[in-house]
Amino acid sequence: MVRVRFAPSPTGFLHIGGARTALFNWMYARSQQGKFILRIEDTDLSRSKKEFVEEILKSLTWLGLNWDEIYLQSERFSLYKEYAEKLLHLGKAYKEGEAVLLRVPKKEIKIYDLIRGEIQFDTETIKDQVLIKSDGSPTYSFACVIDDALMEISHVIRGEDHISNTPKQIVIYEELGFKLPKFAHLPLIMGTDGARLSKRTGAVAVSDYQKEGFLPDALNNYLMLLGWSPGNNQEVIEMGTALKKFSIKKINKAAAVFSLDKLKWINTQHIKQKEAGVLRELLVPFLREKGFIGEQYDSQRLEEVIRLYQGRMSTLVDFLEWTDFLFLQKREISPDLRDQFSLPGKAKEFGLLSEELNTIKDFNPGSAETVFRAVVAGLGIKSGDLVHPVRVALTGKTVGPGLFETMALLGKEETVKRLKEAVQ
Repeated sequence: MVRVRFAPSPTGFLHIGGARTALFNWMYARSQQGKFILRIEDTDLSRSKKEFVEEILKSLTWLGLNWDEIYLQSERFSLYKEYAEKLLHLGKAYKEGEAVLLRVPKKEIKIYDLIRGEIQFDTETIKDQVLIKSDGSPTYSFACVIDDALMEISHVIRGEDHISNTPKQIVIYEELGFKLPKFAHLPLIMGTDGARLSKRTGAVAVSDYQKEGFLPDALNNYLMLLGWSPGNNQEVIEMGTALKKFSIKKINKAAAVFSLDKLKWINTQHIKQKEAGVLRELLVPFLREKGFIGEQYDSQRLEEVIRLYQGRMSTLVDFLEWTDFLFLQKREISPDLRDQFSLPGKAKEFGLLSEELNTIKDFNPGSAETVFRAVVAGLGIKSGDLVHPVRVALTGKTVGPGLFETMALLGKEETVKRLKEAVQ
């Protein structure tokens, strides 16, 4: 059976590179009806923090990367000491003070990497490896090998920055008589500047993308494209379809370039494809945090608003910025916009429009538009001369969905009230 693992170190948040490694491991496990194991590598007791463990688990859960088994290395120290003692007993390791070191045999090592093909190493360049540090904690490579072997990991899928660890770990496997797993080293993720991904170019925590209003399935969709393609130039893909097409051997060797603009575009496509009810559930926590809605709210009206703005949103946060005028009791109109559209000088036009709108019995986009066109004709002006000032008066913004749909969402009383307030 295919058994893969994602093994983050809880010395920081889960970042984009780690999330992509987790994703490819999870996709491989699920596409092969295998198991996805989560192993928290918290052997560095001074730097590992409980809050980072919690954040990693939350981020993976948000991404939908559910695990079948979970282990903490900090609970397995006795195991590592047991295997170090075994190597000491066999004469394959020796003590230097309180530390235990492996005698590295000098030889050539060949592995077949599922992504890169054959890789050769010469252990002549590798010095004797510390297995147990003087403080009693295991080194990364030693704990990693023992856990991979005992957890029966069949495929080690990780970033190419781990290639240099591979020969050291193979020596430990062989000296302990463990069966070797298959290896696959993923390409690095670069920034658009051609350098390794940094905070400036997108290497922020997954939880930051969540806070910024990205959808988990959109982030997964984009991360899988960083090194793999479903074919036929397809870029927007649902996970179920991707799993049917996924092959570890089709992952690219070349470095992948992370583009925030591309991620936003993919997020926009996923938002467009969602049902309004699904988006409502995703938006409610954001709206509550902003104080736009309470525990009780009109879900039908909210879905109407979502449908109106759905095609314009690249993130969920965009929705908050564009629709604040619908939720706040007092909207802000900047002095610049007030001057640009001469709102104080529109008393006559707004007054006439308010009177006519007030006479509508069934206030909807169609009836609002009919009245608006009649007022414009009566004043002998162009529609555009009044559309833009009215939009600014009602929303405090120069762009948005249809003006008459906006009026209908505000309702007759609020529309008339705002028109009157704008010229005061």
